[in-house]
Amino acid sequence: MTEIKANAESLVPKFKFERLLNQDQAGRRTSLCGTIDSQPALLILERAPFPSSTDYLGAVPGSLRALKNLGANDVYHWYLANSGEINLESNTAQGGNETSDSAFADLKINLIYPCTEKHIKKYSKQGVRFVNETPATYRDRVRPFMAAQRAAGRLNWAFNIIEGRSEVEDVIYRTPFGQSEGDEGFLLLPDLNWDRKTVDALHLLGLVERRDIWSLRDLRRKHIPWLRHMKAKFIEATISVYPTLEADQLKLYVHYQPTYYHFHIHIVHVQLEAGATQATGKAVGLDSIIEQLENMRGDDEAGMDSVTLCYTLGEASDLWVDVFEPLKREEQQKAGTASQSQ
Repeated sequence: MTEIKANAESLVPKFKFERLLNQDQAGRRTSLCGTIDSQPALLILERAPFPSSTDYLGAVPGSLRALKNLGANDVYHWYLANSGEINLESNTAQGGNETSDSAFADLKINLIYPCTEKHIKKYSKQGVRFVNETPATYRDRVRPFMAAQRAAGRLNWAFNIIEGRSEVEDVIYRTPFGQSEGDEGFLLLPDLNWDRKTVDALHLLGLVERRDIWSLRDLRRKHIPWLRHMKAKFIEATISVYPTLEADQLKLYVHYQPTYYHFHIHIVHVQLEAGATQATGKAVGLDSIIEQLENMRGDDEAGMDSVTLCYTLGEASDLWVDVFEPLKREEQQKAGTASQSQ
């Protein structure tokens, strides 16, 4: 048994790379074609979960190589880095032509500094709840919550980007600020979780200039022409920046609840595997919203504020703690009172 294991472990170092076959899971799994002892071989590399050892995790920040900043906004910073040593001379000798450290970056790093207790809660493991937001709940509870968030200055960072006062170098595409007619102004930014290189994992954010739409709840039948026009503009702009892409390789959606209350659209490659941010109960397809509005009864003021929306919330989120958990307790108390009176 020991001999079989040793023989198996000796094979991988002998692999001679010939060509890349495929990358999937947003670049986290790579299939390579090559040879071992002149025989054809496939080598499939997949990033393993990070070890939970405190010794390992404590040593990681200080062991990173070639840390390259991709951008920064307020307390948010993101980077590419190498987690281990790469023999550049060996790579070149085997036919490689990329010798810069950035060519071997294998980690995408987000840093929030200084962080707040809310950041810590957001990124901590927490339970998840599935909620039903009725039109009445939206009107009486959620809309006032949204207004309070906006009044607290939570959108100043977004307005600074839109108006060109910050992150100018990170904007991929923009219309001249304040010069577009009919509320057509917008800009494109890379999502914080995209490495800005892997096109199959492309993830952009489209921020509109207009400020009267906080979320999909504000969309009405009168907005259908605008939504169709903006969809076309977002796709056109994305393809102009990434000409290898075609329109049917992109999908557009919005989040509900969104992370911040200024209307923005996510533009992603169709091959980007759906994680939590694209899951049912979080992402709503832009085409589905348009079709729902088209088939809605009423005049041009009929809108998404008149339907029940179902989605997931983390138990540490302010919306759960401040709105839905108290609402749940109220409903439980009412149900208990009703059962006692029967």
